[in-house]
Amino acid sequence: MEERRVIRVGSRESRLAVEQTMLLLRKIEEYHPELQFELVTMKTTGDMILDRSLDKVGGKGLFVKELDKALRGGQIDFSVHSLKDMPMEQPEGMPIVALSRRGEPRDVLVYPRGGKRRRPEDGRPFRIGTSSERRRLQLKKLFPEAEFLLIRGNVLTRLKKLDEGGYDAIVLAAAGLIRLGLEERIDAYLEPAQVIPAAGQAVLAVQGRSGEDYSYLDCINDEDAWQTAGAERSFVKKLNGGCSSPIAAYAEKKHGQLCLQGLFFDEETGRHSVGSIEGRSEEAEKLGENLADALRLEAAAGA
Repeated sequence: MEERRVIRVGSRESRLAVEQTMLLLRKIEEYHPELQFELVTMKTTGDMILDRSLDKVGGKGLFVKELDKALRGGQIDFSVHSLKDMPMEQPEGMPIVALSRRGEPRDVLVYPRGGKRRRPEDGRPFRIGTSSERRRLQLKKLFPEAEFLLIRGNVLTRLKKLDEGGYDAIVLAAAGLIRLGLEERIDAYLEPAQVIPAAGQAVLAVQGRSGEDYSYLDCINDEDAWQTAGAERSFVKKLNGGCSSPIAAYAEKKHGQLCLQGLFFDEETGRHSVGSIEGRSEEAEKLGENLADALRLEAAAGA
């Protein structure tokens, strides 16, 4: 019997990261039984620093740095990430080689287990936990009376902090809860018209090395994800947006057109602008750039 080719796959060690990686590997194995995958997990800098928001300690790159080093050094053959956690610029020689079909893109509100949203009886503000400036900026319109508190850690850690009474509600990505089998914890979906998701939210990205054959990933590679996420990431990149800027972008295909919503926050003026654009899917990146230019001008004008 011919020995199967072993491919080493890098992942963050959190339960969600592993579940998401295995979601892709199981799909690849269906199409390529000749391959054997070896999971290599590691804790990233972003997983270890939990007392500060990411913009204070280096941004999204903190979730990929250790995996990038292992990929460059040949300890792994490819790595799997949540696309929303990846920097807009990829390291030289380590491109994104596949994008998964998008999962549920919306953010959600989660209340303490067994409870419903209720105003605190002692007169204190309604406490919402989030580590995202993007979410905070948009939720202020929905919950003007709320107090927003920093919360860090993986999904299970955040749920534990919520259930122990540290918060009256927290905001999470729906896709993470669903992939962990915790869909019952979702109390309210936040539509993109209310809270625009992060660029690339609910899309899984495979990062590889230049010059290697990744044709076996064709079975998980999704053209729609490349187009929608391409528009979103182009929007953020044009605005030089990183983890420190509350910038949001969400694209979807409707009636043969690509529809992109975006939010831009001007840190110098403190103004923000929200808008949308439609166009051909083949021009996804250009649509992102055009919307970015329009919203930057709108914010500068104070509209």
